[in-house]
Amino acid sequence: MKFTDLFFMGGPLFMGIVTIWTIAMLVFIVLKIIQIFVQQSYTKAGLDLILLFGSLAFVTGILGQAIGLFMAFDAIQAAGDISPALIAGGFKVSMIAPLYGCFAFVIGLLLWGILREIVIRKGLEN
Repeated sequence: MKFTDLFFMGGPLFMGIVTIWTIAMLVFIVLKIIQIFVQQSYTKAGLDLILLFGSLAFVTGILGQAIGLFMAFDAIQAAGDISPALIAGGFKVSMIAPLYGCFAFVIGLLLWGILREIVIRKGLEN
C-alpha cells in the first residue's frame, strides 16, 4: 500500500493538518541544527517548538480518530446489524492518522532530546 493511499484513507483533512504540524516541526529542527552547527550558537530558544509541533501532530491525529469513530458509531447505530469484518476494517482505517502523528512525535521527541543535550553540553563548555 502506497503512502498516498494511506493519506487519503486516513482522511485528507486531519492527515493534512498532521502533515502541516510535522513540516513545522521539521523546519524548527533544521533551524536549530543550523543554529548549533553553523552559527555555533548554543541557546535553548526554539527547542520547545520542536516538541510543541510534534505533540500537536499526535494530538490532532487522535482528535481525527475520535471524530471519525463518533461518526462511524452513529452510522452503525442507524444500520443496526453490521458485520464484525466491517467494524474491524473501520477501526484499522481509524488508526492511520494517530499512527502518522505518533511517528512524527517520536521523531521530534528523539531529535529534541539530542539537540537539547548538545545545547546543554556545548553551552557549559563555552
